[in-house]
Amino acid sequence: MQKKIDEIRKSQGKLLVKNVKYSWDNLPYYKQKMKEAGVKPEDIKGLDDISKLPFLSKADLRHHYPYGLIATPIDNVVRFHSSSGTTGVPTVVPYTKRDIELWAELNKRCLETVGATHKD
Repeated sequence: MQKKIDEIRKSQGKLLVKNVKYSWDNLPYYKQKMKEAGVKPEDIKGLDDISKLPFLSKADLRHHYPYGLIATPIDNVVRFHSSSGTTGVPTVVPYTKRDIELWAELNKRCLETVGATHKD
């Protein structure tokens, strides 16, 4: 069991490294946040380094609305989702076709865990 956990952590670490590099190269605002935190992509070698990364707040998302934090060409965005803004300004999030597919699969799995089927 521990071997499987170690494999998962290693895989997650590789994905983290890849995503940090991608964010550095494609998101000027996040690159700036990383520089302010004194972090470069090469400082992130795996999951143990995640605490070095700066996190974005809702205020960051709102301040850079609507396009400031999109890490894909705008032509790849197929849908925008907005919160209702009941506690303040609405938060708008762009989604690609792949994002929608992953969201649907995740929700399907969640519903299946509580016994739902395609007939429900």
